[in-house]
Amino acid sequence: MKIVRRIGVPPSVRGSTSTSTCPDVFELSDGNFAVIGTEATEVLERELPADAARADYERIVVVSRETLVRAKADIPDA
Repeated sequence: MKIVRRIGVPPSVRGSTSTSTCPDVFELSDGNFAVIGTEATEVLERELPADAARADYERIVVVSRETLVRAKADIPDA
């Protein structure tokens, strides 16, 4: 599995002064997506709806609205 491309614009375009610690979205070679965000599993897990769950190896991360809005145009429809 490898990162194929960034989805959206680089953090510097979104106003980041440090591109090393910002939310980001990437498309992977297997078609999945990787997300860099703020780890929030402990805070948000109890907020999950009854029909949602996470495996022990999964984490809940928060990505800024601007990061996803700017990525929207690059996300394939299918």
